[in-house]
Amino acid sequence: MYIRSNLRPALIWRMSRRSLIVFTIYNTLVCLLYGPLDVHVLDIPWQPVATLGTAVAFYIGFKSNGSYDRFWEGRQLWGSIVNVSRTWAIRVFDFVQPEPGQGAHLPDPQEPHRRLVYRQVAWCNALRLHLRRQIAERWDAEVAPFLLDPAESAAAKGMSNPPTHLLRHQSEELRALYEGGLLSEFRHVALMETIQDMFNAQGGCERIKNTPFPRQYAYFSFVFVWVFAALLPLGLVEEFDHRVALGQYHVWLMVPFAVLVSWVFNIIELMGHATENPFDNQIHDVPMTTICRSIEIDLRELLGETALPPKIEPVDDVLY
Repeated sequence: MYIRSNLRPALIWRMSRRSLIVFTIYNTLVCLLYGPLDVHVLDIPWQPVATLGTAVAFYIGFKSNGSYDRFWEGRQLWGSIVNVSRTWAIRVFDFVQPEPGQGAHLPDPQEPHRRLVYRQVAWCNALRLHLRRQIAERWDAEVAPFLLDPAESAAAKGMSNPPTHLLRHQSEELRALYEGGLLSEFRHVALMETIQDMFNAQGGCERIKNTPFPRQYAYFSFVFVWVFAALLPLGLVEEFDHRVALGQYHVWLMVPFAVLVSWVFNIIELMGHATENPFDNQIHDVPMTTICRSIEIDLRELLGETALPPKIEPVDDVLY
């Protein structure tokens, strides 16, 4: 996620340099044919071009709004994951406890606390890698250290949906704690409801990831912008040619104006495309790595640990 208040010119240039070059060459060619070479058959009335531009503006605006809604829903889902992770840790600490008068006959709950909280951190990281399709290359470094049982880590890594497998292990451990007397029935139900909240958040993220933005909207948005950019200089060149007061070379003013208008339409279309898939680890996506690190720090602090990792810092104004 780009966090700088304004975009750097270098970033804008990287995003749009190809289209700018194409627009400049094409508009210059049209102007050259119309002016010095006197090929006036190219010019068309301005009114149809203006009407097309209005329609394209509405269309790409619709696409941009739809793309941003996908990004914002993804960010809300990860905000809920932050909240449910904190709720899980607090409930684990307060609920996984022996009943009054039974403490002498039951094991120390500190070790189950640590396993349940660490597995929650592992689930957050596993969900992030699952959405980014990075399980194979990053599991051992970013998920396995939080799973205290190597066999559990190996089994989860081999599953088609590792985050679901980890939540299954959370549920199994809660049942064992209930049967062992460290968890009452009411508290067991409350913790299972928290797991249900995790499944809801995971399912929402997977729905966005596995349901691409409707290709008909994305494709025709691109096509319409470039059709408009192709017709724009043909409609503008005669308009500038008729402005006698601008001087002998006034027709060349069409080039920068046509390039500017085409560039604006193209940038709007590109922004919609950039936010279509908020979990692809691009500069405009949900910063899941940063969120996972924040969850890890919060939960490990609740465990009383002091050797904590640093917060994720932006790289070139981008949080990943």
